[in-house]
Amino acid sequence: MTYKETIAWLFSKLPMYQRQGGAAFKKDLTNILAFSNHLGHPEKQFKSIHVGGTNGKGSTSHMLASILQESGYKVGLYTSPHLKKFTERIRINGKEIRKNCVINFVKRNKEFLEKQGLSFFEMTVGMAFEQFAKHKVDIAIIEVGLGGRLDSTNIITPLVSVITNIGLDHTQFLGNSLSEVAYEKAGIIKKNIPIVIGETHKETISVFKEKAQNNGGTISFVENKEYSDYVSDLIGDYQKKNIKTTLATLEVLTKNYNFNISEKSIKNGFLKVVENTNLLGRWQILQTKPKVICDTAHNKEGLVYVLEQLKRESYEKLHIVLGVVSDKNLQIILPMFPKEAIYYFCKPNIPRGLGVNILHKEATIYDLKGTVFNSVSKAYKSAKLNANKKDVIYIGGSTFVVAEIV
Repeated sequence: MTYKETIAWLFSKLPMYQRQGGAAFKKDLTNILAFSNHLGHPEKQFKSIHVGGTNGKGSTSHMLASILQESGYKVGLYTSPHLKKFTERIRINGKEIRKNCVINFVKRNKEFLEKQGLSFFEMTVGMAFEQFAKHKVDIAIIEVGLGGRLDSTNIITPLVSVITNIGLDHTQFLGNSLSEVAYEKAGIIKKNIPIVIGETHKETISVFKEKAQNNGGTISFVENKEYSDYVSDLIGDYQKKNIKTTLATLEVLTKNYNFNISEKSIKNGFLKVVENTNLLGRWQILQTKPKVICDTAHNKEGLVYVLEQLKRESYEKLHIVLGVVSDKNLQIILPMFPKEAIYYFCKPNIPRGLGVNILHKEATIYDLKGTVFNSVSKAYKSAKLNANKKDVIYIGGSTFVVAEIV
């Protein structure tokens, strides 16, 4: 098969949570364990850092990768979902997996994939682990896909388990309370492995402490730590918390495992996250005059920081291109958006996208006024036509809305 045919096969034959929702969510690790055995247990052939959480795990993973690259290490990076290309999910020192690697991997394992009925996510995790083992990375940063305890990445034994924060997202799978979600996220905590917790709530701190105590791992709460200020090319206000979580994780690597990470590497790593890892969509400025900002924040915990920062922007008028996926709690997120903005409602081009007319109807309940468009690109084009040089255009509500623009 060609690369195009291979990707088409992957998307048509295997369910993927990011596109279809619950059809791809598996309740146990049976499939990925079987796949790991089939592949020869590649996850046991490299060191790793496991990064979970509701928000910030992607940015934190990319910051860690950038700094470790600056320190001279060969770094694997596995993240999800991708914005533009499937190959974004698997990188080594910032370079995406080659298309031929995808083709050959599927060709070699297609019979097993079909027979076992693996999900899209399980398959990509296996592919990532095999690539990192094959290329003998010094360390791999592995971002959790969904939850933690039952996530397909959770077959690794990392050097450190990182949980950025806890919020009420994907409640249909992870639970309806912060403590329930924390329990699922804490599932990545392993026996005698250090733990870094970026942010806590009164409902979650006891969950983490109990899990750590039961597993004998030392636990670091980032909120209790003081670090020097660092500047990053990821400029969203919320990145300040991710920077601290990154620093606490690096502290574990240097103290527990003798990683050689200099102050210069830390400074350069934070300043060159985008250059080193090609991360997109985090308070990304697409143009000026008018200023166009996009951000992948899509739940309450992420949007609270982004929308607060948006309020501090200087503009004559604010234009918001907004689309969401169907499992979002609109009663929670829509009241957060500014009423004075001009809205351009749209639907991300995936099956899981919420119908634009439903979004528009719900938005009017909260006095969010605007126009309906049948595509993200048309909504964005209209916003640019209507905006003058002193206006601001914000694009968001979903990772998949941003993906169609960047």
